[in-house]
Amino acid sequence: MPHGFTRRLKSALAGAADTPLVHLGNFEVEEQWAAGECGLPRVRFAAGRAVVHRMDQFALLLADGDDHVVLKTPPDPDHLDHLAGLGIDLPRVLVPARQRAERTVTLDVLEDPALLAELGRLAAAGHRLMPHGVSRLEERLAERCSLPPLPPSSAVCKAVNSKVYSRRTADAVGLRQPAGRACDTPAELADAVAWARTVLAAGGTVVVKDAFGVSGSGLSVVTEERRLDRVHRMIGDRAAASGDRVAVVVEEWVAKSADLNYHFTVARDGTVRFDFVKEALTSGGVHQGHRTPARLTAAQRAELAEAAVRLGARLYTDGYHGMVGVDALVEPDGRLHPVIEINARNNMSTYQARVHERLVGPDQVTLARHYPLRLRTPVRFAELCEALGPLLLTPGAASGLLVTNHATVNAAAPPAGSPPGPSFDGRLFGLVVADTAERLAAINAEIDGRLHALSARNTA
Repeated sequence: MPHGFTRRLKSALAGAADTPLVHLGNFEVEEQWAAGECGLPRVRFAAGRAVVHRMDQFALLLADGDDHVVLKTPPDPDHLDHLAGLGIDLPRVLVPARQRAERTVTLDVLEDPALLAELGRLAAAGHRLMPHGVSRLEERLAERCSLPPLPPSSAVCKAVNSKVYSRRTADAVGLRQPAGRACDTPAELADAVAWARTVLAAGGTVVVKDAFGVSGSGLSVVTEERRLDRVHRMIGDRAAASGDRVAVVVEEWVAKSADLNYHFTVARDGTVRFDFVKEALTSGGVHQGHRTPARLTAAQRAELAEAAVRLGARLYTDGYHGMVGVDALVEPDGRLHPVIEINARNNMSTYQARVHERLVGPDQVTLARHYPLRLRTPVRFAELCEALGPLLLTPGAASGLLVTNHATVNAAAPPAGSPPGPSFDGRLFGLVVADTAERLAAINAEIDGRLHALSARNTA
């Protein structure tokens, strides 16, 4: 039986709670949306890309036992046992014959005729495709195996995921946001830069954002005019070489006491459901995780719920239905900025929703984050269990760590059979559950210490 969130998702997007889905964790779909757009240059490292592409394993948490999940490689069986032992019903896993670390799972599937044929059989049996987000690649996959996607077209998904769209939509529905400008043309960018000079002259800070940047990439914080001029020239040069189009936002950097992420669902009939709000953990604009419950007043929660209704109605008018996550912030004086960025796709918090319902009590606190590891050789899930010891969440326990993604630990490792090479970076994603904030902090600190010791042993 699907858990509540999954059941609601299927009802809202497919019309029936028992619709079987094929989940596809095509993280970094923004790279496909950004193709041909002129914004800020983004540096991509092969190792970092490999780790992000293995975030596909998060789809295991959103799917239920009647669904299928396509992953780049089979999960560690001990990790599956960890999830199943906690009462999480798991889907059937499909894996392409060959995967390449530097590309998304979608591209891996498109090169596997046998897997495409299997997906075609699932389509004939009534399955629907549930990707992280829809680009032309996912549409090509859907066409190849006649597996209709739940979200709308790639054109709609791209349009509503632009930060330019976020700013203009917030203005259109009357929601507070930091002062700024959305830019589609070099002339609009020149006007935005002139406005930004007045902010800098008054002692403020501005941020220039690529329309399709994600988790800190494609973002430049500017505190002086010289830097502003360099950024302007850099974007202008790229625009001149690509048809005089730009896709950036220039905003005033706002002081804050908290970052937030709230989540809502826009159904196929236009109904908007406010799902939840979490306190987001960020560093330098880079997403680090979530904490619940968010430290908000009842009035602030009501304001966010109203913002979701307004945004959802506008998204539906513009042709979108599906999952939506919105970044927001609270100023030190308690005022909300309900829109910093709209992410009309699955979000990290989407993948946590089902296990949160299953494992977290109404009065408990949680911390979802990733733990960095520095390794020379891959680490099996059993080794992690040994290192974490009693900190791992077990059936019936009131507190502990649920490992939400193990694949990212070894994603950047050398290929199997290769001799050990230089050390590589891995990430262990998890959800820490506890009865009190103090206990949560203590567990989190001890996890950090134990994983640091594991890294030291592995690289010795």
